[in-house]
Amino acid sequence: MKPKQQLLWVLMLVIGNIGFAQNSGAPKNRRLNEISIAFSNSQPAMPFGKFTTLFTGNHHPGIELSTCFNWKTKPKHDWTQAFNLAYSYHRWVQHSIVLYTETGYRYKLPAGFSIDSKFGLGYMRSIVATETFSDGMEDGKQYSKITSGRSQTVASLSFGVSKKINPSRGCRVFLYYQQRIQTPFIQSYVPLLPYSIVKAGIGLPLNANRKNKKS
Repeated sequence: MKPKQQLLWVLMLVIGNIGFAQNSGAPKNRRLNEISIAFSNSQPAMPFGKFTTLFTGNHHPGIELSTCFNWKTKPKHDWTQAFNLAYSYHRWVQHSIVLYTETGYRYKLPAGFSIDSKFGLGYMRSIVATETFSDGMEDGKQYSKITSGRSQTVASLSFGVSKKINPSRGCRVFLYYQQRIQTPFIQSYVPLLPYSIVKAGIGLPLNANRKNKKS
């Protein structure tokens, strides 16, 4: 699939689902119900090859904004759909801008805790983090050139826990471990680049129950 086709496909998927979620005629549980922000650290690693070093090893920081809705809501579990815009910086290698969607399952535990798992697919724009130079020589010199980056596909698998900090309003904090695959990283000899990512953040409801407001 060509880069422009990848971007068009992801945009259609994300915009279509967001439009469906915002439709006033959609079931209540299928409207956007949360916005969240998360800060992350990532490291290139084989799938599930690192976890503790994400807190103590090299730091490649990132930030992610998300919104979501529930396909189905039950007393003990939810089926969810999330839409994410993420930025991360892999030092000396690349800047990454990722637009992707995730389908997830949430199992609810006592005391406001829950366990989440998600599968995601989306589009990445990767921009080299170091200076690049022209292939040829002009006046006996090489000149640096600006690159707009490369279009790539990403797939992800996430697991995490969350805790409601204000059950009446639905505010929660969360910690996720994500395994992400970027392809193609280098077409000729590194077709796949796996990342281990840890994300910590807070989710704020978009449809807080006004009955609980006393002010």
